[in-house]
Amino acid sequence: MVMKMANSALKTDLGGIELASPIVLAAGTCGYVDELSVALDLSRIGAVTTKSITPEARSGNAPMRVLDVKAGMINAVGLANMGVEAFVREKTAVIEQVPTVVIGSIAGFSIDDYVGVASRFAKIDSIPIIEMNVSCPNCNDGRLATANPSVLAEHVRAVREVLVHQKLFVKLPPSTDGLLPLAAAAIESGADGLTMVNTLEVLSIDVQTRRSVLGRSRKGMSGPAIHPLAVRLVSDVHRAVAADAGIPIIGLGGVLDWRDAAEMILAGASAVGVGTGLFVDPSSPKRITKGLTKWVKSQGCASIRELVGAHTTGE
Repeated sequence: MVMKMANSALKTDLGGIELASPIVLAAGTCGYVDELSVALDLSRIGAVTTKSITPEARSGNAPMRVLDVKAGMINAVGLANMGVEAFVREKTAVIEQVPTVVIGSIAGFSIDDYVGVASRFAKIDSIPIIEMNVSCPNCNDGRLATANPSVLAEHVRAVREVLVHQKLFVKLPPSTDGLLPLAAAAIESGADGLTMVNTLEVLSIDVQTRRSVLGRSRKGMSGPAIHPLAVRLVSDVHRAVAADAGIPIIGLGGVLDWRDAAEMILAGASAVGVGTGLFVDPSSPKRITKGLTKWVKSQGCASIRELVGAHTTGE
């Protein structure tokens, strides 16, 4: 399969996997694999991340499950997906034809769940990167694996054992207090990279009924409102544990335009995830890519890789 490549200035690297661009379509925001091909030339982006897949099919939480809020979006989807057996059966051929890198997202509620899905994904040669979603706030047990660093380490080591050829990325929550120990534990246990951050756990109340606006009380918020926090956390982890270990980060959180993406790069992200932005405008990665190309040139750089972590703190 011949892939058209984006501007060479935007080529980046995720643990040895070359991407045509640093732009990654985030899990749960772009369908299972290639649904956004109607709005985007997928060969011009870096990667597309599958829905988070669990061992068994899940219908997700009861409606309503998505809500617009000031400067963002709240969702309580609840990992709705077809389950790993149906995914492998129905989507493997699709993945083989997608003209960009595919990142396979796996989820579960126990070590056995993660290992089971990872074992099935390990047999799909056209998925070079596996992303462990250990940070979903929309299920009662969605964040059990990040209860503490030792629990996370146990999960990562177990999945690492079954992924012989693929790269393993761990998707972390926006924890302001315990993120550095979690990131360090993931890296020490065999992660090749980090995705950060997942949605921020929030509560939204209908002031007339006095009940939760969505069917589930606690849910995840994404979008511009969490962007400055996500940038700070990417910077903290990059500087404290990832840079010296040579660990790449996919920065995620409120990226709507090229400036948002550029901030993530300067903070230390090698690639940038777009999620909520796809709901606002499914074709937004086109504009982001164009803007990043001009930005790299304006910075006097030949490659966007020169700008990863180039933020000057002024401290």
